[in-house]
Amino acid sequence: MTAADPGRDVTYHRFRFPADLHLGTADGVAAGPDGLVLAAPADRVEHTDPHSGDTSRYDAATWTSPVVPVGFAAAELVPSWTADAPSGCWLRVELRGWAGDTATTGWYELGRWAADDTAIHRSSVPGQADGAARVAADTLLVTGATVTGWQVRVTLLRRTDAPAGPVLRTLGVVASAGHTPGTPATTRAGAPGGPVTPPAPRSGAAGDARGRVLDVPRYAQRLHAGGETRWGGGGDSWCSPTCVSMVLDFWGAGPTPDRYAWVAPPGPRPVVVHAARHCYDHAYAGAGNWAFNTAYAGLHGVDAFVTRLRSLAEAERFVAAGIPLIVSAAFTRGQVPGLDYDTRGHLIVLVGFTADGDPVLNDPYAPDDEGVRRTVPRAAFEAAWQGGSGGIVYVVRPESVPLPPAPAQANW
Repeated sequence: MTAADPGRDVTYHRFRFPADLHLGTADGVAAGPDGLVLAAPADRVEHTDPHSGDTSRYDAATWTSPVVPVGFAAAELVPSWTADAPSGCWLRVELRGWAGDTATTGWYELGRWAADDTAIHRSSVPGQADGAARVAADTLLVTGATVTGWQVRVTLLRRTDAPAGPVLRTLGVVASAGHTPGTPATTRAGAPGGPVTPPAPRSGAAGDARGRVLDVPRYAQRLHAGGETRWGGGGDSWCSPTCVSMVLDFWGAGPTPDRYAWVAPPGPRPVVVHAARHCYDHAYAGAGNWAFNTAYAGLHGVDAFVTRLRSLAEAERFVAAGIPLIVSAAFTRGQVPGLDYDTRGHLIVLVGFTADGDPVLNDPYAPDDEGVRRTVPRAAFEAAWQGGSGGIVYVVRPESVPLPPAPAQANW
């Protein structure tokens, strides 16, 4: 297996708290036993939630990372994090680009995140575009600047009457050179529809996962098509939270029934409705925001982050380590035999490989649980994944399960 595909530049770097607090600049935050906490507030701000009109006052504190060089000209940056945010609390995550010792972009908001919807309505921030870059939901797209490094800033906010504050555990960013033809704006997870023509695959050498299939439970999102329609229109659009629910339950880490007892009527699988609500992005009106899905997973005591892989050969390393992956792909009907529909962006769980190396999937876009498990041709699926999203994956696993060794240009 090659250490890295020289045709794809991808790096991922993550900060872990409280251990990495000293690496950045703290303004009102401190080390807590489980992460970064709001200590002596650096500011007090008033925020009006644009989705409810409610205005509240918040204590605020920030942590700003050092500049992280990536070693190439980055075209896309995707942050992700894990945190706890009790009622009345939320986080603001911002990114900016650097080249050498100079900031080459301004700061852009990549998410206003809350664990629930009691403080604010969790959302990306539309309308951010200038000559240097633009924001497409959860992704910063570099359009006119040179970006060879990045810096991330997170603000912890606690309503002034809230009894407890947020806790930030991890904060990371995947940087990558551009991919064609899809962009995050056109490959956002949701209901099927719309063709994308991907490039030829660039598969690496065989891994150690041939013939291994992980026993991930099978959940069909389309069971919910006739039920709850809030949070993105219902089951036909809930591929991402359905996949996260499958993987959480694979690890035995899913929410307990008391957490989703509010779902009424309960329908076929209330835990998926619960996940859709808590992954939902109120700005783009869908449950497929990549970072919001991994942040939701992180609320359940697991490690979770978004990155990009260069090939199915890299994905095999995770399956060999016992870790299923949630992958984002786009394809037209018939392009990937066995996936007989069109989609501009769809999340699927990669659960294993046949002895010949073909991917084995838990595809939630099925009429029932029985139809979720599918085996598809390797080259066609790899092209749909790499071309559709540039190789985006959610990595969700307990800390006790080691990640596979990373390649020389580390993308996990």
